[in-house]
Formats: sequence, structure tokens, C-alpha cells
Amino acid sequence: MAFIRKKPREQQLQLYSRERFSLLLLNLEEYYFEQHTANHIQHKGNRNERKIRGSLKICSKSVIFEPDAISQPIIKIPLRDCIKIGKHGENGASRHFAKAVPGGISLIFSQGTMEYVFELDVSGKVDDVVETLLQLHRASCLDKLGDQTAMITAILQSRLARTSFDKNRFQSVSETLHMECKAEMVTPLVTNPGHVCVTDTTLYFQPLNGYPVSQPTGQGMRPSHRSVCLQALSRELDFTGTETFVCETIFLLFKTPVVQITLQDVRRIYKRRHGLMPLGLEVFCTEDDLCSDIYLKFYEPQDRDDLYFYIATYLEHHVAERSAESYTLQWQRGHLSNYQYLLHLNSLADRSCNDLSQYPVFPWVVSDYSSPELDLSNPGTFRDLSKPVGALNKERLERLLARYQEMPEPKFMYGSHYSSPGYVLFYLVRIAPEYMLCLQNGRFDNADRMFNSIAETWKNCLDGATDFKELIPEFYGDDISFLINSLKLDLGKRQGGQMVDDVKLPPWARSPEDFLRKSREALESSYVSEHLHEWIDLVFGYKQKGGDAVGAHNVFHPLTYEGGVDLNSMEDPDEKVAVLTQILEFGQTPKQLFATPHPRRITPRFKSGSQPSSCNASTADSPERRRLTRLPLDAVSPGEESFEDLTEESRTLAWSNITKLQLYEQHRIHKEAVTGIAVSCNGSSVFTTSQDSTLKMFSKESKMLQRSISFSNMALSSCLLLPGDGTVISSSWDNNVYFYSVAFGRRQDTLMGHDDAVSKICWLDSRLYSASWDSTVKVWSGVPPEMSAARRHQFDLLAELEHDVGVDTISLNAAGTLLVSGTREGTVTIWDLTTATMLHQIPCHSGTVCDTAFSPDSRHVLSTGEDGCLNVIDVQTGMLISSMTSDEPQRCFIWDGNSVLSGSQSGELLVWDLLGGRSTDRIRGHAGAVTCMWMNEQCSSVITGGEDRQITFWKLQY
Repeated sequence: MAFIRKKPREQQLQLYSRERFSLLLLNLEEYYFEQHTANHIQHKGNRNERKIRGSLKICSKSVIFEPDAISQPIIKIPLRDCIKIGKHGENGASRHFAKAVPGGISLIFSQGTMEYVFELDVSGKVDDVVETLLQLHRASCLDKLGDQTAMITAILQSRLARTSFDKNRFQSVSETLHMECKAEMVTPLVTNPGHVCVTDTTLYFQPLNGYPVSQPTGQGMRPSHRSVCLQALSRELDFTGTETFVCETIFLLFKTPVVQITLQDVRRIYKRRHGLMPLGLEVFCTEDDLCSDIYLKFYEPQDRDDLYFYIATYLEHHVAERSAESYTLQWQRGHLSNYQYLLHLNSLADRSCNDLSQYPVFPWVVSDYSSPELDLSNPGTFRDLSKPVGALNKERLERLLARYQEMPEPKFMYGSHYSSPGYVLFYLVRIAPEYMLCLQNGRFDNADRMFNSIAETWKNCLDGATDFKELIPEFYGDDISFLINSLKLDLGKRQGGQMVDDVKLPPWARSPEDFLRKSREALESSYVSEHLHEWIDLVFGYKQKGGDAVGAHNVFHPLTYEGGVDLNSMEDPDEKVAVLTQILEFGQTPKQLFATPHPRRITPRFKSGSQPSSCNASTADSPERRRLTRLPLDAVSPGEESFEDLTEESRTLAWSNITKLQLYEQHRIHKEAVTGIAVSCNGSSVFTTSQDSTLKMFSKESKMLQRSISFSNMALSSCLLLPGDGTVISSSWDNNVYFYSVAFGRRQDTLMGHDDAVSKICWLDSRLYSASWDSTVKVWSGVPPEMSAARRHQFDLLAELEHDVGVDTISLNAAGTLLVSGTREGTVTIWDLTTATMLHQIPCHSGTVCDTAFSPDSRHVLSTGEDGCLNVIDVQTGMLISSMTSDEPQRCFIWDGNSVLSGSQSGELLVWDLLGGRSTDRIRGHAGAVTCMWMNEQCSSVITGGEDRQITFWKLQY
């Protein structure tokens, strides 16, 4: 299961010992301090006197004696119930009995003045142990729980301050210590204090008590050993009032003095909130495993942040903590399954298998548990993912809303949560019974309230007055053990007389394996893929809090939300402990990851569409344009056959080999930076604009400059070729747009349409789109593909898209229905051209937006800025779903929806893997910034222009 590791470290497999003591025997917030080899002397002074050898364990609220003989029970003595504690045989208020036992310690229990006498092997330690016990006894007897906690915490901190990490545990004498601090290792229901140490190669944790750091549930345990261990838990725990806690459990644990994690093995690292405080840190050495390698809770947020910074800085290949948005793009494109995406969201929202109050939560997706066959093509088979579980039953919801209306502030609709430690162990009782026994004081729940049947559990979630629980990841995994009683545990007898055994499956499941397989198929089905974003909005998104949560009937108790209570501001320690206990037992709402509606999933596997969008594409991807750009740049010989059968596969192949792009020609044809590139349909002529105010025509065949045209003394900012290659349109800083006839070799017309420099132009279907520093984007009609040189044209202004500041770049989607603009203040705006209205405005850059472009399928927009960021925005929702940072601005780019080829400020071409969230290659090109870029439709040839005044020709070699 999720918190039962199945892949133990090799070093942990080497050693194991038979031990029955477990941290699960401790109370909530209780610590295990030390142990001593000792004898328990029974019937002292009688002829039946005998010594039972074992270990005496000193804990913050109890003393536990673990006999070596398995036939003898473990004894737990609560310190608060002790009347006297002292050296055996000494007189005094807490010392008594005339006949002494050398090295003996006496504890007198409250009920019937029962005496426990323990004889330490090392008699010299008796005074220290007695003093420790008296100190802990005083803490346990304080009236207020808050005062008890404060005193025990002070004792713990004092012990930690007197000790340090044992440097002899370093793996190499050459290791350099970088940081050491106090922390606790967190595992389900327990924490273990100790020392964290990080060197230049390794992260270490050494427990204060020296207790084996591997947990009894099998973290690092062989499956065969775990089976033996859990079979012992089928025995019933024995309680004798508050007198003695006798536990007959057998645990097989690994004796490892420290946890050690090699930094180069770390793949993910997350900051966590633990007990609503920013104190947690979780480290993973795998990409997709839900179970981490270590979860640490620090005493100071600064210690946590310092350790996180050091490890994150050490890691290579950007494998440090990632944002939810970085996974959203992969999920949308079909590169992550629904299951994988939910795992990542849970992890990012502080859900951890080591914290049962924040265990990963998964949705119920199937609502049919009675049919003989599961029909995944029928929408009626599925649960309504747009509603929380509590709102699925209309009648129950009406009752809850009526109560909600009458409730004083703070109001909440549901008195219980959809995820809590009790619910998690409800599902996992058959494979983690020790945790259920720990949580419920040594007893299983009533047999009729156990996890008996899938259908019954679903029905109770629909109809129960206080049952609103969701599922856990195990329901969509491949381990069936939580569904079968393989340990033959005695889980009780139901009212009908039947014993609780394996979970009863729905009729459509022929076996536990079949149930999990079909459940996973349902989770990955088309219906769920189309609606999963609605459930994400409820649990991780914008419907989690505020007015949207009220409207969605998704309001839980205020204490379950992050920020619902400030523990640091509470002066009453009793109140603080009570609130923290309530939070940990009731469950917590995941950290909110999305503040806007979550985008839908696109398709199971992304297929790119037509020509990739480019910052310097002369026209949008119309059918006519696709027809006119069939030829690659290097296929220009007369009579050579065109690529009429160009396929999507060839473009995909080209992009998969984009790192093999090779420079083969460079020509310096301008006196200033090149600003725009346009190429004729047969690839023979290349038109460029420059800040030197000229439009130039370069012959690819003769490698000669054929024409140089100047319209004014101001810089030209971009250019495009109209279909037919008869007209070149150029934009200028002199506020005008110029039309140049290639056939007649002269200026055809001038559009004087702006009050400041025109920064970028696009054309599609006889409409011209011009962006300007005058804070507008204008849409013009009357620009036909074939412009006549004999007359001037009438340009009609169809729409004016107003911005707050100057616009530096624009781009159209393939259909010409959407436009994206980027401003000098870092705002990206998406416009609906059919209504000339703004859809989304996203301030996602600090500084000028250098370039923007739609993905070929128009689902996403990519933008680059002076801040070095590459941001992907979902067009439907306006959500920033991915962001990568470069060490320098990326001035221009071309992309296919998954990969990006960008031109950098330093003159290099960079290849980016958006789904992986990283740069994969750097290719040297220009001596200055790359300012513009063009790619042919086959994606096999690229032309770039730069501040070094050169145009560079690239070929794809593969």
C-alpha cells in the first residue's frame, strides 16, 4: 500500500532483528527517549520470585518493558498513574522498601499499589534514570494538557541540545559537513526526534533514541517478514483498566543507526505543512512513487528552508520542487494519466502517505455497483464529478443546507471531512491493522461499521448523515491486499452473524484484481478525462474556498483549511493542543493549488496540427498558406517535385530531432539588427527587415542580395509575404505599414493607422492585424492576397483592441478566431476576434513580453519575456499552467505544442522540453541576440536573424 514500502533499500535488507516494541505503542505526541537492558523482577521476596530479562524503555509519558522472551507480554506503565518512583529499597517520599535491589528502580502503580521493580544491568545509571522519570512524572501530572506538552517539549529540546549527529556515521572521511539541525522523522501516527545532517554528498537522519529508523509497517522490510509481523497482530490486545497496557505484537525491524540518502539519487523535494505549520520537508528518490524516502519535521521554519535550499541547489536537471502547472500541461497533452496527475497534485498539496491527516485523496468515479457488467460508455455509470460527495444526494443536501442557513458564523455544511486518519485506516485495516489499533486504543471498530462491501460503502457515502468520504489511491493501484483478509484477522461478527473477512466486491468484478483493473479503466475513461477538472476545482482549485465553495456546496469546518487558525497567536497552551489534536484527527483540506478554473484535458495523446506558430510567421496557417509553403528551403530547383504528401508523422519526427539542427550558411546583409523574416513559397527568396530601416530581398540560390528598399529613415519592425508572393508588408517605427510589390519593385501603398511605432503585423483571410506602442492592436480589412499595384487601397478599421500600455508582439491562432498580445509591462492578453472582446489578461512577466504564439491546436499560448521566463497559458481558462526560467531572455521562438526552439539574448538557440520543464540543448549561432526566426512547414529548415546583422540558415540533419 502507499505507506508500506515494497522496494527496500539494499542496506536495510542486510540486517534485521526480532523486536516487538513499536513507536505505535506510544500515545499521540509522546516521545521515546532511551532504553536500558534490565530485568523485570516479579514477586519480589517470595519463593516465586523470578527475573524476566528485557529492555526498559523510557518515554515521555510512560515506561515500557519489552521482555526478550516472546511468550511474555510487553508492559506499558503510564507515568501519570504512578504514585511513587525511586531507587528500590530507599526511603523517602518517592523512595521506599527496606530491602534494596542493586541497580533497581521501583515504580508503584495507582491501582492496588501494584509495584514494578526493574533491575538495570548498569547500576551506575540508576540515579540518572530515576531523575529522568521523576521529571517526566511531574510533567505528566500537570493539570493542564498544554502545560504538560510544554514541559515535555522543554525536556526533549534539552536532550537534543546535549547531543549531536555522530560524524562517524559519514559514508566517507572526505565528506564536508554543510548543515546540522534538530528535527523529527515523520511516519504514520508517530514522529521520532533526532538530528539531521547534510554533507556535500549525503542527507542523514540519526534518531535521538537510536531506535531502528525503519518502521514496523515494512518501510525497508521484506514482504515475507512483514507477513509474519502482521499475523501476530490478529491477537487481541489486553487492557486492564488504566493499569497496564499489555500488547502481544511481534515486529521485525531493521537495525539501521541512521537514515542516509545520497543527494544525487534525489528526484523530488517538497516543502510541507505539518500540523498547519510550515515545518515539513519530504524527499523522494523516485519520480512517480507516492511514498517518499524520508519526511522530516523541523522545529524552526528557517532550518527547513535552509535544508531545502541546499538540496534544491545541489540537484541537477531541475529536479527540485515543481509547480502544479508544470504537470497540468503534461496531463492535458496526454503524457500523464489521470492517476499520475492526481498523485502529483496530491503531493504538491501537502498530501503525504506519512501523514494520515493529509493522506492522498482520490475521487469516487463509478456510481454503479450493482450491475453485472460495467459499461464505461454509459455516462450514467459515473459519479457527477462537479459535485462533492455531500451534494450527490439531493434530499440529504437540502437538509444540510437548511442546517447551514440556521448555523451561526463560522458556518460549514459538513460536520465531517472527506479525508481523515479514520477514513484512511477504514480502507486499509486489513493490511495495516496495527495503525487502526493504535488510533482506536487497541480495538477494532464495530463489525458493522468496518469496510465490508464496496457497494455498502458507496451507499453510505450517498445516504449517511455524516459520511462524505472520498477514496484513496489504493483503489486505482494494482495491490489487492487491502481488499482481502490475508492475515486472517478477527475483525468481528456482523449483526447477521457473518464474520468480517474479505471486502465484498460489486457484481461486475470477478476478482479483486478485476475490480482494481476496471476501477483504473474507469478513472482513465473518456468520461472521467472530460470531467476530472471539475473535481480538481473542488478539492485543489478555486471552488475549495470562498463564495465559489459556497455555490458548489463545498464548505467544511474552518479548522480543516490552510490558514483557518493561527496556532502561533494562541496564548493558551491547552487551547492550542486541543485545536491541533482536532485538526489532526478530523482531517485537513489540501493546500489550494489553483485560483482559477482548471483547464479540461485535451486528448489521450497530443497530436500537433499544422504549421507551428512562429513569432515571425508572415501569415496564419490557412489552407492556402499550407498549400503555398509545401517546399522546404533547400528544395528550390526548377522541376523538383513538391512534398504534397507531407504528413504529421514527418513533422513529429523533425521536432523529435530538433537538437540535430546544424548551421550551414550565414550572410551579413544589414547594418543593424534584423527584425523580421519572410520566405517565398518556393523557398528561393528571403525577405528581411532591419532596424537600419531597409527591407532586403536575398536569393537563396545565388546567395546574393537582390534588392534593398527603404521606406523612411525609421527602423522596420517586422515583415510578411502575402500568398502568391507578390506583396511584402512591412511595419515601421514611423507609425506606418508599408506594402511593397515584388513584381513592380516599388511601394504599392501605405497604411497610416497608428499614433506610435508599429511593432508587429499579422495577416489572415484579407485582414491585417497591427500592434503598436500606442497601446492598441487594430484589425483592418481590404488587404487581399493579390494587391493591385495600379491603385491605392481603401483600408477599413474593423476593430481596435485597447491595452493599458504599448504592445510589443501579437500572434494569431490557425483559425483566425483568437489573437494574443504581449505588452511592455509583462501582460499577456488573449482576445476573441469574432467579438473583439478580451478573454483573459494574464500578468505573467516582469518586464517586456518578447514573443507570443498559439500552439498548433490553439489550446495553449506560449510567451517569453525579458525576465527569462517561458510561460504556457491555457486558452480556455487563462490559467498559467507551466513556467520555466532561463538565465537570459528568450527573444523569439517557434514551438509545436510540446517542444520549443528559442533564440536567446546571447545568440544561442535553445531547445526546451515543455513537458519535462527543462532546456535540453544549446546551439551556438549568432554573435548577438537572436531577434527573429522562421521555420518551413516540414520543420526541416530554419532561418534566424540577429543583432549581429546576420541571417543564418539552419538544416536539420537526421
